[in-house]
Amino acid sequence: MKIRTKFPRPVRHIENTWIPMSDGTRLAARIWMPADAESRPVPALLEYIPYRKRDDERGKATSIHAWFAGHGYASIRVDIRGSGDSEGVLEDEYLALEQEDGLEILRWLAKQSWCTGRVGIFGISWGGFNGLQIAALQPPELGAVITVCSTDDRYSDDIHHMGGCLLGDSLSWASTMFDYNALPPDPDIVGERWREMWHQRLEGSGLWLEKWLAHQRRDEYWKHGSVCENYAAIQVPVYAISGWADGYSNSVFRLLANLDGPRKGLIGPWSHKYPHLGEPGPAIGFLQEALRWWDRWLKDVDNEIETEPMLRVWMQDSVPPTTQYSHRPGRWVAEPGWPADSTEGRVWELDRGGRLLSKGEDNTGVELTLQSPLSVGLYAGKWCSYAAGPDLAYDQREEDGGALVFDTNTLESGFEILGTPRVELEVSVNRPVAMIAVRLSDVAPDDRATRVSYGLLNLTHRNSSESPEPLEPGRRYRISLDMNHIAQAFPAGHRIRLSLSTSYWPLAWPSPEPVTLSLYPANSRLILPVRSPQACDEQLNSFDEPEAASAGERVLIEPGHHNWLVHRDLATDESTLEVINDHGTHLLEEIDLQLQASAVEQYSTRGNDFNSPRGEAVWQRSLSRGDWEVRTITRTVITSTPEEFVVSAELDAFEGDKRVFCKSWSTRIPRDLV
Repeated sequence: MKIRTKFPRPVRHIENTWIPMSDGTRLAARIWMPADAESRPVPALLEYIPYRKRDDERGKATSIHAWFAGHGYASIRVDIRGSGDSEGVLEDEYLALEQEDGLEILRWLAKQSWCTGRVGIFGISWGGFNGLQIAALQPPELGAVITVCSTDDRYSDDIHHMGGCLLGDSLSWASTMFDYNALPPDPDIVGERWREMWHQRLEGSGLWLEKWLAHQRRDEYWKHGSVCENYAAIQVPVYAISGWADGYSNSVFRLLANLDGPRKGLIGPWSHKYPHLGEPGPAIGFLQEALRWWDRWLKDVDNEIETEPMLRVWMQDSVPPTTQYSHRPGRWVAEPGWPADSTEGRVWELDRGGRLLSKGEDNTGVELTLQSPLSVGLYAGKWCSYAAGPDLAYDQREEDGGALVFDTNTLESGFEILGTPRVELEVSVNRPVAMIAVRLSDVAPDDRATRVSYGLLNLTHRNSSESPEPLEPGRRYRISLDMNHIAQAFPAGHRIRLSLSTSYWPLAWPSPEPVTLSLYPANSRLILPVRSPQACDEQLNSFDEPEAASAGERVLIEPGHHNWLVHRDLATDESTLEVINDHGTHLLEEIDLQLQASAVEQYSTRGNDFNSPRGEAVWQRSLSRGDWEVRTITRTVITSTPEEFVVSAELDAFEGDKRVFCKSWSTRIPRDLV
């Protein structure tokens, strides 16, 4: 990473500015701009997030926003209402009020003397979501969007559900925001009101997990903020970016296929990170690439970025399985549009002997049965990798003992895929509610199996996630299941493996009861999107090397620790995945603030007891400066019966050693064919 200290235009930094909303609420903003912007106005770039503009991600924010400012933009980071230093209470994600505030922020920015009146929105994750959502409202000030690691579909392709299955990451994410929302604003910004504002948040933010579990099918709650409901509403240029280790790569393909205006897509090997910080590598000069996008659409610079290939992805080479990679070997490939003419579906048929064949034998009447143990999924990794390890999928041989497994013969010649692997299966089950997990793996000559892609389907959602239907035990169903998009090379000498299981815990919550699934291979097949080599791949321009502005001093006080541990207690037949995410303790010298944060998550089951799945997440955060010290502890637990999800939670807040707030929740939510 190259750290820039000199820029074409000197940078002015404003630590805090209040942006007034029409209802009297004030939102807190940090601003970076060229020092001479008052006399030479510039376009504005907005990042609009609940992640505390001033402290937790201070260094990363400075390194990005100051870089844009040095290249001729006013770059603004705003705390969403009720987060960071902004007034109000944040009661849920992606509320209509959040979007209305966003429109007011755009109007305010466009009217400033240092702004030309043209604004772009960018952000990763939440800031990528609301960039698309605000664009769909068609504010006249908005000229372009860069959305990183986000989605167009809050139900089908977000951290809460996948294929109608409840994701374990829904608990993890709810717990993260539970504790984030419990932190106070900074007294150095808001003054003596900090304690009053803090208690408003502690009392009013609520238990988001309870709200989410009340909506287990695709209803109006999830449709709100899902721009896939009306792609035509987005009329500004959109650059959509993600990584193969991220949870949000599928949305890039849908946005390219469905938006009408100028659009580009970029997918690297990265986890849930900006590409200039990308892990696994290679990282790229993302800020330079973003600058080209802004210059074209906010300054009318004729740099011809819109004439370049619409989609550029990292074609991953085969690698041995491990839970973390510093680098993924491969190469950049590109497509002029999406869907691509360079791919075609290649079919493998399933046979009774556990083989994938280009032309199957006669399997008529053959029935293969499966009831997976609850331990299948302990090595699945995280739905969305934040740390790029050790949260990636492990050697799939650890999972395949509880699955139906089908292998190709050894490949005589290699090939590459780009797009969605799909299975078409004929199945029956013995319960009215059941799920299926499918995995695609690259099997090396030494038999090590690296997961390439996977997919989930709650079989009651086989026809619709808006109106799921219980299964009729014993009845045969034809289902189609798409796995996650991927670009992957399969070399000669390897095999391709398809694995099917009836559980995938804790990545997805198990079915209410043990399920025996019958598979009929005669009417089942795997379809891979095989991509033919393209001459234009060799002509692609290289990305610049990563660079950013200086992030400022962040002094390590106490190191953190991140690990994933699998515990197997053979005496009690209990299996537990423990996730330790200790961020350590740091001092932000620039604002004399000390930060500490840590989390421990545990996901357990016992034997074949489908009443035993249990998830627990405990977060602790603290802020201190001189004699001022605050600390919050949250604990969230979810269990289930065949009829209900059972949620309990606790929130404690401290000033120094004195507990000043405590609240607990206990609720039972009926299962809705999940």
